Amino acid sequence: MSAASSNDGSAAESAAHHAFTAEEKAAVYRAIEERRDIRSFKKDPLPDELLMRLLRAGHHAPSVGFMQPWNFIVIRSEETKLQLKQAADKERRALLIHYEGEKAEKFSKLKIEALTEAPVTLCITLDPTRGGLHVLGRNSIPETDLASVSCAIQNIWLAARAEGLAVGWVSFYKKQDVRQILQIPPHVDPVALLSIGYTDHFPKQPILESSGWRKRLSLEELIYTEEWGTQSK
Repeated sequence: MSAASSNDGSAAESAAHHAFTAEEKAAVYRAIEERRDIRSFKKDPLPDELLMRLLRAGHHAPSVGFMQPWNFIVIRSEETKLQLKQAADKERRALLIHYEGEKAEKFSKLKIEALTEAPVTLCITLDPTRGGLHVLGRNSIPETDLASVSCAIQNIWLAARAEGLAVGWVSFYKKQDVRQILQIPPHVDPVALLSIGYTDHFPKQPILESSGWRKRLSLEELIYTEEWGTQSK
């Protein structure tokens, strides 16, 4: 037996030892593929212990230099959610001027957020000062703090899908409006507003795909070999 085949065998055995069961792997991939950006929620309250499981999943996300730059602001107040909705509505109206014709019509019909419908709104923030002046890895690529927060958001989203919960990412707002409403310090970025709760329906396709806004790109066209622009034949 060659050294290469021997090493391959050892690697395969090691992977098999650490791998999940077939059922567990299927559940992970199902959560990834069936995750959806939801805009329709039921008013039923979200139990504290269930929310904590989601936050724990977010807090176990990878972070460059282990800086853990996130905070989680849990919002249940109807008054606060209404203020956030008004901020999102203001930005939606401002964005409408960028579209014309059919695109403008589609945009006007899209349900962008459900901040006053979902029982919980979660604001996930980024503190660029977390970890001090010299964070391993971030000194070379400053944007890794945002990438780290994005991993926390994805963890929460996938955990919510596994729990049968719906999540909607609200991406229409001015950061300063949200800072003022939630009294967030000036140096901290409100990266995401997530509506979280129960829903009656998980669509088979993402909303923007089923509405004809955009199509999913072909994975094969996005894969290059060895260098940019070179695809396998």
